Amino acid sequence: METAQVPAGATGVIEIDLAQIRANWRTLAKRVAPAGCAAVVKADAYGLGAKRIIPTLYEAGCRNFFVATQTEAQTAIALAPGATIYVLDGVMPGCTHEMAALGVRPVMASLDEARAWAALATSAACAPPAALHVDTGLNRLGMSEADFAALVGDEQLVGRLDIAMLISHLACADDARHAMNREQLVAFNRLRARLPKARASLAASDGLMLGKEFHFDLVRPGYALYGGQAAEQRAPVQPVVRVSARILQVQDVPAGAHVGYAASYCAPSPRRIATVAAGYADGIFRHASAANAETGGAVAIRGKLAPIVGRVSMDLITVDITDVGDPAPVRGDFVDLIGPELPLEAVGAAARSIGYEALTRLGARFHRHYVDHGD
Repeated sequence: METAQVPAGATGVIEIDLAQIRANWRTLAKRVAPAGCAAVVKADAYGLGAKRIIPTLYEAGCRNFFVATQTEAQTAIALAPGATIYVLDGVMPGCTHEMAALGVRPVMASLDEARAWAALATSAACAPPAALHVDTGLNRLGMSEADFAALVGDEQLVGRLDIAMLISHLACADDARHAMNREQLVAFNRLRARLPKARASLAASDGLMLGKEFHFDLVRPGYALYGGQAAEQRAPVQPVVRVSARILQVQDVPAGAHVGYAASYCAPSPRRIATVAAGYADGIFRHASAANAETGGAVAIRGKLAPIVGRVSMDLITVDITDVGDPAPVRGDFVDLIGPELPLEAVGAAARSIGYEALTRLGARFHRHYVDHGD
């Protein structure tokens, strides 16, 4: 990690490689061509900072962005001039005129939304462009097939809409062998045939690895842009984040001493324990805690893994550094929470979760340090 530009008082740092984000987007764009490649930048660009990430992706050539909310769309507009912004949560009741004025595209998921958006049509023009989210089996968000049939069968309603994109989302794309991928593809093609003029988008980060037939007109990677590798078939991307925190104290504890809340860990022999300045308030999984009967998460120190011992608390974790070797870690040293030896997926799995959560839960107390060594 580059520490020269990190504030001296920073106890935790997220190093974000902007050049690698550009490289990841360009790699995925090349892989899915001739389909287009968007970028999902919801949740403050997965916690990495939309105000830096969106311009970086725009510089790479991205001109289609997906956010979750209208508020996120307002941020994206200023950072990506002329780009097309899609709002995945659609348009909230009473907000149609406000969203239309922004010039962004709601991803409508219900007949009520479609009717409200169609009300913006005039005698001279249909409503502004929007996307339509159809459910093909995830049963989370999206218009049912019955409601979709009602929409396309209502000539007056569909005639007042400019449905620029038909969207669905895969439930099991991280497992290339799962039968549901094919089932959803068939369902999406069936619905798409009812709106042949609309562009289509089905695949996100994992789905784009399923093959060309899943790409349609536009793919929507998010997690993969930031180095995430959830699918069994690995995306051709590289990590972009390294998360580190400082050691606050090092102490030797005797055999039989307890470490952390609830005395859940008892030292089996004399151990050297480092207390590190990161806890669940910073996004460290509490499930990364470890007791004698079960292992938890780990940190990396100079390339060696050191296990978390005891309970993860609000601001602190305790780590067994007995076997790290020389030179012995000391107060002020950084340890890696996410990095070369601890990829996102491993961090998530150690806490019985996923890499997506490990990335997006990182807290505001981490100093975000952006590096850019050029393309």
